Amino acid sequence: MSTTGQAGRKGDRVRSDCWISVELKESGGISVAVKSRVQSMYGASIERSVEQGLEVLGVEHAVVEIVDAGAVPFVIWARLEAAVKAANPGLTAELLPEAKESTRYGTTRDRFRRSRLYLPGDQVKLMLNAGLHKPDGVIVDLEDSVAPSQKEAARYVVRNVLRSVDFFGAERMVRINQGQMGLDDLPFLVPHNVHIILIPKAESADDVKAVDARVQEIRKEKGVANDVFLMPIVESALGCFRAYEIASASPNVVALTIGLEDYTADIGTQRTNEGRESFWARSQVVNAARAARVQPIDTVFSDVADVEGLKASIAEAKGLGFDGKGCIHPRQIETINAGFAPGAAEVEKATRIVVAFEKAEAEGLGVVSLGSKMIDPPVVKRALRTVELAVASDVLSENWREGGGENA
Repeated sequence: MSTTGQAGRKGDRVRSDCWISVELKESGGISVAVKSRVQSMYGASIERSVEQGLEVLGVEHAVVEIVDAGAVPFVIWARLEAAVKAANPGLTAELLPEAKESTRYGTTRDRFRRSRLYLPGDQVKLMLNAGLHKPDGVIVDLEDSVAPSQKEAARYVVRNVLRSVDFFGAERMVRINQGQMGLDDLPFLVPHNVHIILIPKAESADDVKAVDARVQEIRKEKGVANDVFLMPIVESALGCFRAYEIASASPNVVALTIGLEDYTADIGTQRTNEGRESFWARSQVVNAARAARVQPIDTVFSDVADVEGLKASIAEAKGLGFDGKGCIHPRQIETINAGFAPGAAEVEKATRIVVAFEKAEAEGLGVVSLGSKMIDPPVVKRALRTVELAVASDVLSENWREGGGENA
């Protein structure tokens, strides 16, 4: 008796990926047939990689066919493991590439999240160099951008991406699926230095608490030391009404965002660039996030070619109080990062407040004043944040401290 499983992608347009078929047998040893665009250079090494992977998985008898389109080793292993487990769902061994040192950096609760780049979880070619575009965060997506038939196999790819791809300091995010499928995604993510889990279509505190509880369970089981934060996505009328409940559902929530494609469909209208139809919903998200002391993050702008439209959308979002925005293409990142940087007047005012605060501290004064005005602690905190954002956005040089604000 034999069973067969398949995983991966093939075709003329596929890049940096492969398709693998595995027929598990009761005898006959291992047979591997490789068809690769780089057959003469890497065919033999691909065959060896497959044989090593089967050994780790405990497979002794199998017929393997692989169609390669330039897949790197961690992708081959992801596709191989998915195919083997499609043939034998009871197999528990994991085929894990060694975690690279460049993937082990951490994050913080209050880091800047101006731009976050969405990447489909089964499109490896888009992930390999994503960090070079310098987004604040990279979101590897397991939800809407992955076809239902590919979701199970995509988990292995995303897990191996987390272990293998250097995002050059960008925050490492994954959007999981809804409901139980999303909870089942988490074991593939939590042990592998994911920074933030995005929770789609959140409509209640219970949606957030279920994910948080499962994350903490896996952290304890696997001995995961790093924090795993949460970013719920509000995408319905009900979610908007419950935005504060959602934002405050767990101390691990660090940001709240909104998805307007699903929201506008839910209320029975069309999304427009002007955004009148979503003004109330976005205001709800901003106020809920601020009340819960987390970051409000705006939705994506879907027209990649419309740079002026993107700039207008950023200005509106910033005016409403959002801290950042989603990206669906790398070309949007620089515009978004620049758009959420503080303006010259903001920087000048914030710098004067911070200098006054540091002067008061140095003199041991309990009260901060700027001219004849007293400065409250929340104002000082906001000014410090503005100066830090200005530095991060290259609006203000680090040497403002040495210059006492003179270089602002």
